[in-house]
Amino acid sequence: MFFEQLVKMGGHLGHAPRSWHPKMAPYIVESRDGVHILDLVQSYAYLNQVKQFISRAKKQNRTFLFVGTKPQAAHSVALAAKSCNAFYINQRWLGGLLTNWSTIKHSIGLLNRMDLIERQRVVETLPKKLKSSFSREHARLRKYLGGIESMRSEPDVVIIVGQKEEAIALNECKKLGVRTITLLDSNCNPDSADLFIPVNDDSIKAVRSILTDLSGEISRV
Repeated sequence: MFFEQLVKMGGHLGHAPRSWHPKMAPYIVESRDGVHILDLVQSYAYLNQVKQFISRAKKQNRTFLFVGTKPQAAHSVALAAKSCNAFYINQRWLGGLLTNWSTIKHSIGLLNRMDLIERQRVVETLPKKLKSSFSREHARLRKYLGGIESMRSEPDVVIIVGQKEEAIALNECKKLGVRTITLLDSNCNPDSADLFIPVNDDSIKAVRSILTDLSGEISRV
């Protein structure tokens, strides 16, 4: 059932051979109609390995952060994280989010305070110009930090969709020793991921399916 569903979703479709990363060769079965075909048998095996890791991490009260800012992933990333009470970044990774956590934590604190001001309707009493300025800044902070507004420290595990797009996030995780789980397309580098699942990371349905599976494991334990 896993294989049939993922094939229907295009989860097996990689990139054109000219765009591939050679280290993904072991996870590619063939080239068909101008694109590489990912080995879904291995995808299934690696997915199960990742779920076992998540199960152990959850039992140790580890925290999870989902990251995926490209359009194909953004909505699914937010849905998956919310469904298992995890954190998420789905608009833009702010440089230093992990490596300069004290600064980001200050911005999160500001967002929390602005949330409170809005709930108490204090903003309604402000002069028009100040109210407009408040609303713009509040919207900006919520857009970029809304998914981590209750995160009090660096996460223990980061789940990444779009290795190339999230290179800064990946580098920060490496620098701090934060474990990563990455959905790897045929143009990605498996050596840059701690744990990974070979799958088409441009397919909205395939990404959503895999993330739903992972979030379900986080919720289950």
